[in-house]
Amino acid sequence: MNIDKDTILQFLRGNGQHEQADQAAQELPDQVDTDQHAGLLSKFGVNPAELIAKFTGGGSGGGLGGIIGKLL
Repeated sequence: MNIDKDTILQFLRGNGQHEQADQAAQELPDQVDTDQHAGLLSKFGVNPAELIAKFTGGGSGGGLGGIIGKLL
């Protein structure tokens, strides 16, 4: 699944992972493929499966689904 880098950065910052977000901003491409870039996501403490679940509205607490909903 492709996810916009800014969405991932917001996710990290929302979880208090500001240092990881700053580093991810430098290293992630603009469009992140969760399969292709799983290693990079893991490096920044992001579980691709959890990210997909939150991105698609799964899980609890809004997460990326809440962010995406606000952007739409």
